[in-house]
Amino acid sequence: MEENKRKPIEGLNPYLGLTQKEVDERDRLGLKNHALKPLTRSIKRIFADNTLTLFNLINFTIACFIIYTGSYKNLLFLGVALCNTAMGIFQEIRAKRQVDKLTILTEGKVRVVREGKEIEIEQEELVLDDVMLVRRGDQAYADGVVLETTGLEVDESQLTGEADAVIKKQGDDVFSGSFILSGTAHVQATAIGADSFVSKLSLEVKQEKTAYSELLRSIKMIIRVLTFVIVPLGVILFFSQFSQSQDINAAILGTAAAMIGMIPEGLVLLTSIALAVGVVNLARKKVLVKTMPAIETLARVDVLCLDKTGTITSGNLKVSEILPEEGFTQADVEEGISAIIYTLQDKNSTSLALERSFTENPGWDATARFPFSSDKKWSGASFGNRGTYIIGAPEFIFETLPAEKRQQIDEFAKSGYRVLSLAKKAGAFEDSTQRLELVGLVLITDELREEAKDTFRYFKEQGVSIRVISGDNPATVSNVALQAEIEGSHRYIDMSQIGANPDYEQLVQDYVVFGRVTPHQKKHLVQAFQAEGHTVAMTGDGVNDVLALKESNCSIAMAEGSDASKSVADFVLINNNFDSMVSVLKEGRRVINNIERVASLYLIKTIYSVILTVIYTFLSSRYPFQPIQLSPISSLTVGIPSFFLAIKPNYKRIQGEFLKKVLHNALPAAICVVTYVLVINALGGLTKLSFAQTSTLSVLLTGTVCFTTLIAVAKPFDFKIKILITLLMTAFVMLFLFAGSIFNLASLLNVNMIMVYVPLILSVYPFFHFIRAFMLRFVK
Repeated sequence: MEENKRKPIEGLNPYLGLTQKEVDERDRLGLKNHALKPLTRSIKRIFADNTLTLFNLINFTIACFIIYTGSYKNLLFLGVALCNTAMGIFQEIRAKRQVDKLTILTEGKVRVVREGKEIEIEQEELVLDDVMLVRRGDQAYADGVVLETTGLEVDESQLTGEADAVIKKQGDDVFSGSFILSGTAHVQATAIGADSFVSKLSLEVKQEKTAYSELLRSIKMIIRVLTFVIVPLGVILFFSQFSQSQDINAAILGTAAAMIGMIPEGLVLLTSIALAVGVVNLARKKVLVKTMPAIETLARVDVLCLDKTGTITSGNLKVSEILPEEGFTQADVEEGISAIIYTLQDKNSTSLALERSFTENPGWDATARFPFSSDKKWSGASFGNRGTYIIGAPEFIFETLPAEKRQQIDEFAKSGYRVLSLAKKAGAFEDSTQRLELVGLVLITDELREEAKDTFRYFKEQGVSIRVISGDNPATVSNVALQAEIEGSHRYIDMSQIGANPDYEQLVQDYVVFGRVTPHQKKHLVQAFQAEGHTVAMTGDGVNDVLALKESNCSIAMAEGSDASKSVADFVLINNNFDSMVSVLKEGRRVINNIERVASLYLIKTIYSVILTVIYTFLSSRYPFQPIQLSPISSLTVGIPSFFLAIKPNYKRIQGEFLKKVLHNALPAAICVVTYVLVINALGGLTKLSFAQTSTLSVLLTGTVCFTTLIAVAKPFDFKIKILITLLMTAFVMLFLFAGSIFNLASLLNVNMIMVYVPLILSVYPFFHFIRAFMLRFVK
């Protein structure tokens, strides 16, 4: 990175920054930062990705061959494919607009100094040489050089992969994409937009968390297999059919029907639409979904790790009591704390609570500053002859405390208070001859969220285990968790006492509440849960949560949290209400459960088409279907009901094994269809039925099998689903009675046909369930 180092421009005052004239000149020259890369695809890309697909290419090619035959009504399938594509485009654009609106609300602003004033601007308004004011929790949006700092520590793991804090001094580089862990600094923007380090660095892609989706993986595998199957099988079937009949038109129509049947284009459409609708529904509930596969991941979560502040509690911290030590007054404590908070200007929740209580700035001149960091858990400053003052967790400031004082602090912690200690020493902080002296204790309270108990009770009922991971005293965290009725909250541990190489896998089995946790320990705890086979969700709002958020399977941040946490999270809760997590979990489970429910309907046609194509390559008979005959089967037994089933409430816990569950219904149904088609083909020869008649019976029995599967998949029924299935079955019967000529169907009012289809229809229900039960037992 040294080769990217630049010098600040001469005479640039960090407290004055650029003038408006200088900003306007750089703006005119185009020396501006670029906006963040949008989370969603462009409309042009959405159109291209939904239109230029392999299946659409195959459909178009098949249509050209059908046009050659002159049987134009067999092009009906093309209209269905076009409607599917249009619906997919519409839903994705709808989801894009919702996400883009929420993204604007969560985008981090840049604080800059211009003409001596601190102002907040949009990221794309930043110009070259602007003086950026960065502090803990911020993300750097441009490369820069540190002009002045109070002790800056940054996390460059997004760029280097190394998570250790990097200390930055005056004259050092700060790179875009890095997070501020501690301190504040005035940084001159030396490279912006495409010239910034992160824009040139290919390694940033390597550091992105890849969302695993069993659903998408399974569907892609199906598509990949079909890609290598459809065209070769179609070519083989065509030459086989043509060599038997010497009728090129019949061979084309039979082959077209087989290839159309093998394409599960509705499955791909349904998946993308279901996820897009999930994104839209969550957006309405003020939840930003940054990656669609994250909806599925969250639906599979069985361990939820969360912090105390902002999730269990409201985060509205208040100073409850000040307890000065002997020899000091309450005024001494208040003055010392005020000097620290007004010197450091930290913006974490604790500092803001102290600032609200201690409104008078004593105006002490600081000679050294020690900003807060999550590792050391204290902050402070040196004030010349007044000495050094430090505020933070007592056990991190003092190596030893009198037993009586330790007991007092523990009692306060067990009562739910956050306990801070103010300490001082004469002289500079580095002066080892002077010992820290306890000035007083500050007790801080936080209120339990009103909805906390109901929220955690719901997660428990859904089989999601809660773990509380906090930087606070474990006794304090345990007390609050007990109030929220989190199961096992009495099992807590102080992570500052576990040593250098603890057994994290044992810790996650033994404890529910983890206190005094460092950022690296949070990451290791998440990894330990994953090593146990759990799917882990992590919530956080601070820069100390970033490592764990990145490591988790699914990460959730609050909109009012740090830029760092929001930038790596999969979900951002816009209203900062943890209760929204219930809606997110429900939406994810509804989407995934319903896709699993209806995917089997789509794969029935694919499986029986592949099997029949192989069989009829060797049989001296015409392929049993024509393209137009598949349209009513696909529409009435799959297409229409699947969209209604996909929006049903279905909040069961996700068990995984998507493909296995789908095949549990699809494979028995496909075997039934193949069996009945072959039986009809054989009986047709015995009873002297024409091809039109056997083809009609094949459509009738295939539809009957698909409706039987639909009934099995749609359970449990509600009134609307009963009405829907009744109407669809009625439409299917009406199609034979009144639209037979349109769909190349022969009349069913024929004695020979009745003798064939009546007993076969009566056997469908028991035959389907027999095969399904047999396969289930065989699989087990």
